[in-house]
Amino acid sequence: MDYEELDIVDLAIEAGSAIMGIYDSAPISQVHTKADDSPLTLADIAAHEIIVEGLTKLDPNIPIVSEEGRVGDAISNEFSWLVDPLDGTKEFIKRNGMFTVNIALMRRKAKRWNPVFGVVHAPATQTTWYGGKERPGIKISKGHSIEISVNNLPEDPVRLVASGSHRSKTDEAFASSIGEHEIIRMGSSLKACIVAEGSAELYPRFGPTSCWDIAAAHAVVESAGGKVLGPDCETLDYDLVADVLNPFFLITCSTKWNDFWLENQH
Repeated sequence: MDYEELDIVDLAIEAGSAIMGIYDSAPISQVHTKADDSPLTLADIAAHEIIVEGLTKLDPNIPIVSEEGRVGDAISNEFSWLVDPLDGTKEFIKRNGMFTVNIALMRRKAKRWNPVFGVVHAPATQTTWYGGKERPGIKISKGHSIEISVNNLPEDPVRLVASGSHRSKTDEAFASSIGEHEIIRMGSSLKACIVAEGSAELYPRFGPTSCWDIAAAHAVVESAGGKVLGPDCETLDYDLVADVLNPFFLITCSTKWNDFWLENQH
């Protein structure tokens, strides 16, 4: 594979600049509804085209699975790129700034995939997180890079990340079972990134997500010492071909929450 980590970071930032060009040219128009009832904007398309072109130039042999289209055959290759060119389109439309560009390098094992490296870029704040297996987690903000890690010694109240757009009875029940807690509302992959950087301890997700929504942030979380657990408390893995939907999951700062997760999946 012929790429450097910072090439992918730069590509995410370039896509983010295109998104902000549309975001800043209010009002946001030409919003379409896809077959799954999710919104699609010109920003989604512009970012997708930039990322696909850039990844293809870096290595034309690696397939690309994007929310907005595919290039190559993921099932026939060991590695694939997994992309959400605009994660949080609803947040983009609401103009609250809580949207990201997600790019992950995935490695196939049989018919499942695991993230090897990921970049999450928040264009509205010009903040980027990246990392992966056997790599440190890095946050770039205002031109400064720092190494990040999860908070392994949390104190009460536990900081719980919740969606700014989705909140269910299951979410409420899980939060109540924790006891004393503080809820931080956030959109897109930002929810996972603030756990990775130690600004929160838990992010449970019971609502529907797709593989491209979380895989890049998954890599960042693991690089910072955190865990992304599926319903069985095993590390979450992904299907890029047959069923792109994820089961519910927990992003956590510590394995101390494993038993709690198994017992409180309501």
